[in-house]
Amino acid sequence: MPTEVVMPRLSLTMKEGTVGKWYKKEGDSVAKGEPIVEVVSEKATYDLESPASGVLRKILVTEGVDVPVNEVLAIITAPDESFSRDESSTRIAESSADAESRVVASPAAKRLAREAGIELFSVKGTGHEGRISEEDVQRFIEKSGQTVMRVKGVIPLTGLRKTSAQRVSESFRTAPHSTIMMEVNCSTAESLRKKIHVSYTAIILRAVAMALSEHPIVNSTLDADGIKLLEDVNVGVAVATENGLVVPVIRDAGKKSPQEIDAAIGELSQKAKEEKLVKEEVTGGTFTVTNLGMYGVDFFTPIINPPEAAILGIGKLVRKPIVIESKIEIQPMLMLSLSYDHRIVDGVPAADFLNDLKVKIENGIGIEA
Repeated sequence: MPTEVVMPRLSLTMKEGTVGKWYKKEGDSVAKGEPIVEVVSEKATYDLESPASGVLRKILVTEGVDVPVNEVLAIITAPDESFSRDESSTRIAESSADAESRVVASPAAKRLAREAGIELFSVKGTGHEGRISEEDVQRFIEKSGQTVMRVKGVIPLTGLRKTSAQRVSESFRTAPHSTIMMEVNCSTAESLRKKIHVSYTAIILRAVAMALSEHPIVNSTLDADGIKLLEDVNVGVAVATENGLVVPVIRDAGKKSPQEIDAAIGELSQKAKEEKLVKEEVTGGTFTVTNLGMYGVDFFTPIINPPEAAILGIGKLVRKPIVIESKIEIQPMLMLSLSYDHRIVDGVPAADFLNDLKVKIENGIGIEA
């Protein structure tokens, strides 16, 4: 019997994935457990392994195509087994028919059609087996009298970037956001940074983890059953990559030292930029920290990473005069912005959490532990 290779569900909220790169071509031998195709979803790149040994008989979904979870991507058969649609299951037949019904066009043709707002099925292809070329689309445009705006470049809304756009839209649509801000004196954090050789982000994240344990309403989530206060404190750190924003998660952050947190941030950030994060490293977060201070941003209002209840934004460190015991002193100051889901967290609990975080950072409470 033929074996189906299907788009896996990598998380509870995953609805579709993008086929990245096929490592095998039709007719190649494959071994069970061998990576055969790259799948991009939920802010991570995942190598899908072959479910059986045999021959990759038919690829049904080409590279770069978004498909729903559980859709058949390819068919594997035994080396001496023939593959016939009539002998396959209805589901395989339907997937094959869908694949064959997709318009075949060159990447340049697809790009030009998108820019002109043209449906490719309206264009007659002159290439092999009706393949549509860029010239075919250009001729269609000229005949229709359309004017195409010159486009410098197109960033496809697929994979990580598409997932990020969907999650941000979902968060802003479903969670009523409110943001409060507090300025923090980082003179103690600056001394700690020099003493234990870690980043400001690691120090702040350590303080965040401790504060979350003491303010469980901020470390919670909302579902049909109500507000669930979470036992685990898993803090995500937003990382900017060429393909969009990724949020790798530091698990049990409250049990880690600043040095361990700093090492984890470095390792996860590098893996994010190299697209080597695995599912376990981008799921299970209970709170997120995002830092735009290194880009010169004073403060901002971050968007909550669903299904979390809140997110902390870190602004840039600025040396400025402040009054300390009736004296003006130059101190390193930065702004913290807490965005929270007002369905879960009210203003006073949010303020209590942020003030407690401020006190911990300014006094180094428990940070070195």
